[in-house]
Amino acid sequence: MTTAVYSNVSDAKLGWWAKWSQNRAWKKFRANPIGWIGLSVIVIFVLLAVFAPLLAHYDPTKTDWMAVRKPPSMQYWLGTDEIGRDIYSRLLYGARASLMAGFFSVFIAFIIGVPLGMVAGYFGGYFDAVISRCTEAIMAMPSLILAIALAAALGANLTNAMIAIGIANVPLFIRLTRGQVLSVKYMEYVEAANSVGVSHFGILLKYILPNILAPLFIQVTLSLASAIIAESSLSFLGLGQQPPAASWGSMLNAAKGFLTQAPWMAIWPGMAIFIIVMAFNLFGDALRDAFDPK
Repeated sequence: MTTAVYSNVSDAKLGWWAKWSQNRAWKKFRANPIGWIGLSVIVIFVLLAVFAPLLAHYDPTKTDWMAVRKPPSMQYWLGTDEIGRDIYSRLLYGARASLMAGFFSVFIAFIIGVPLGMVAGYFGGYFDAVISRCTEAIMAMPSLILAIALAAALGANLTNAMIAIGIANVPLFIRLTRGQVLSVKYMEYVEAANSVGVSHFGILLKYILPNILAPLFIQVTLSLASAIIAESSLSFLGLGQQPPAASWGSMLNAAKGFLTQAPWMAIWPGMAIFIIVMAFNLFGDALRDAFDPK
């Protein structure tokens, strides 16, 4: 009897983990090596960005006119740029700018787009018409072009670039959320909650939102990849992170004039963008496969 009691207590303590470990989506993701590769690369890049001050060999903005365009060596692992700055150190600090821009811009798109999409899908009628028409008007312009226009209008700095990228991605979350709400709002549990007098806000928050989070999280991972590309593009054009601060896009912009004399100036930031974007796409694809009911 005592053993049974302790077993029940242990089960109670570990109940959340037992449920999660038996979750079908978790099992599918755990068995997908591609997803783990993508997640591992993302974690590595995040750690490199967080601990950049400890890992960097030099000040990323410090110039050394005696080390201009030095090739990779034991002193400068990835070489130096056109004014003698260490590319390895700038790459680490550039990861901070790109990842911060990606996460912050997607956060903006999520907190704006999801509520609007839920309102449009749940209430319909006038709300749906106005929100959908505004969304379609914004989506008529390519998101990168819209981000460039907004960044130019707001002013050239990283904060405004993140805001511009976030606003440009809002329509994606509005349309996805609206479609998901339309698919669940007539489910039995929603109608039951409505029949017993649960408020519209309560239904949206407690019954609809938890059941549409899976596709939203998948969209978040895929949007992070596109946001990093957008930030690099804006920085390349001089509308994002401003010199002398490091950014992968601005590093590529500086390297375009030295592709033959110092190709390493373009290779390393280009590879960094490619690897992190690929990692987010692999992770997002693995999540999509895990949550696919088929």
